[in-house]
Amino acid sequence: MELIILNDGLYQLIPVSKTMMEHIHLLGEVACMDVCEIIRLKLTGYAETINLHIMNDGSGALVGCICK
Repeated sequence: MELIILNDGLYQLIPVSKTMMEHIHLLGEVACMDVCEIIRLKLTGYAETINLHIMNDGSGALVGCICK
């Protein structure tokens, strides 16, 4: 799985790492897009005025995920 991040007008694909999944425990089969939603909740904050999910580390805005 890769995250699609928008930063300064450029889209980047960032592979999901073990560090990103730290403290997330999946107890059964979970669809890829459900994992994307869990990661979004953990790693972003929502900026209502611009309607974007901004990464907590300031690396850009989370647009979505690509499941492989």
